[in-house]
Amino acid sequence: MVAQNAPTLDSAPETDAGGGPAAKLPPEGGFDDEGLRSTTATSDASPTKPVDESKMNLTSKALRPFVIISTSYLLFTVTDGAIRMIVLLHAYSKSFSALEVAVMFTLYELAGVFTNLLAGMAGARWGIKCTLISGLTLQLFSYGLLFAWDDGWDKSTSIVFVTVAQMFAGIAKDLTKLGGKTVTKLVTPEEQETRLFRLVSLITGWKNSLKGVGYFLGSALLSVSYFTALSVMMGLVALAMPWAIFGLDGTLGTAKKKNAGWKEIFVLDNRNLNVLSLARLFLFASRDFWFEVPLPFFLRSPGCDGLGTDMCASDADCSRGAVCGLEEGYCTNGNAGGGCGGLGIDRVVVGAFLGGYIILYGQVQSWTPQLVTGPLGQTPPNKLTEVLWGMLNCLPTLIMYFVMTFGSAFANYDLPGMTGWLISTIVFFAIIFAVNSSIHSFLVVNYAKTDKLAKSVGFYYMSNAMGRLMGTIGSGVLFTYVGDYVSDTAGYDNTAGMAACFLAGTVSSLLAAVITSWIDDDKGGLQCGPCVCRKPVEPEEEDDDDDDDDEVADEEEKGVEAPVTMT
Repeated sequence: MVAQNAPTLDSAPETDAGGGPAAKLPPEGGFDDEGLRSTTATSDASPTKPVDESKMNLTSKALRPFVIISTSYLLFTVTDGAIRMIVLLHAYSKSFSALEVAVMFTLYELAGVFTNLLAGMAGARWGIKCTLISGLTLQLFSYGLLFAWDDGWDKSTSIVFVTVAQMFAGIAKDLTKLGGKTVTKLVTPEEQETRLFRLVSLITGWKNSLKGVGYFLGSALLSVSYFTALSVMMGLVALAMPWAIFGLDGTLGTAKKKNAGWKEIFVLDNRNLNVLSLARLFLFASRDFWFEVPLPFFLRSPGCDGLGTDMCASDADCSRGAVCGLEEGYCTNGNAGGGCGGLGIDRVVVGAFLGGYIILYGQVQSWTPQLVTGPLGQTPPNKLTEVLWGMLNCLPTLIMYFVMTFGSAFANYDLPGMTGWLISTIVFFAIIFAVNSSIHSFLVVNYAKTDKLAKSVGFYYMSNAMGRLMGTIGSGVLFTYVGDYVSDTAGYDNTAGMAACFLAGTVSSLLAAVITSWIDDDKGGLQCGPCVCRKPVEPEEEDDDDDDDDEVADEEEKGVEAPVTMT
């Protein structure tokens, strides 16, 4: 057996947050002066005494950065979900179309493409503390800008202003996310992949659950007033600031060696991570093609029947979601640009609907190792695990496309039937997508080079942002223009547009699964409970003594002293 200086949770791995070995925490943080990632030792090294990991707890100073960064990240996440709902529902009430709202989120998503690259370099140079505080500050600035959104502006001015304000929120999100994603690797020994998978799943899952809480809080506070919603969310961001400022070491995550530059950023030498990044692009597009903009618009929009023809004296005389045009005396669509044919539900219920999806998604993601991949024998997962779940991800949206296109519930505008189909499909998708996302979150950290962690994670989440951008813009176009034009007071029939968005999501899911199959990671095989779908690849047996002799000879030829492996 090979003896190792095995790192424990009290001795976080000495890796950087992007581009090189990390600077150590203060001595009481538990780091030693050697490379804890090494699986070999020199001849004068001695094995360390195993540590009982069950006695480790969050009072350990080596875990202090994890607690502070994760808490700040989770508080920030509530405000990140809220700002999206506040902007979207406020814009809907001001008669902006789905495409116009999608444009408002363009710089939010585009900022993530570049911020994820730059954040890794910034984290390596100035530390995770700097990127975290910068992210929280920019989030405050973005919320502050939204106070100036004037209802008297024309649409073009409003779109430009809100788009710029959202850009700062997008930068803030990805700067803050850098610490939340990389700190899990810094406190987890490299040999303990299962523990890393659980830790990544837990923090990512709770992040998404709190984002769902933000969706609900944003829509609920918006029913009080627009300015109240902004003020409360700014208070949450301010609550996280003191911990980040006074509780973190400024050298955490900084590179001791030369930081990565643009040449290193764009040297695509990690094939598995590159393929996974491309798959991630289509995986998240598969959700955002229908979820972020089309779904809330569909839930808010009224049915098409009676718009412009039914007479009324008040909103109560019109169908759900429609308003009474007092000057005309007819029922109309409050936002003709959003189309008709939806459920016409209140915006607080819309926030609860979307927030419920994200909370379910986050909780499933948190417990994926224990409840899904663990019992199925798929922990830690590999590329075959993701291909399987990626193919399953196609089913909910494909079913929903056929139901909305050919089903009687939507053809006859059967509200209970439509609601039932939407809820069941979205719950089904949330569970499968959460498993996919959890596996992806593990694979990216597992495939990332430990000496270039934040750079690798940054490049990966750049692809994530590109997928969201593609899905957001594409969904705005499909939802707005696919479907028959009904009338000036009703707009387009958005049932066909919603179905087209579900179909686009299905195609994206399929592409993500196919691309994932290109990853070189077959050694673990694939197991589905008691069934072995694909046997693990057995390593070739070789003579260890001959290998050791050859290795020493090779090293001596190069003039390098060969490391001595302790047995």
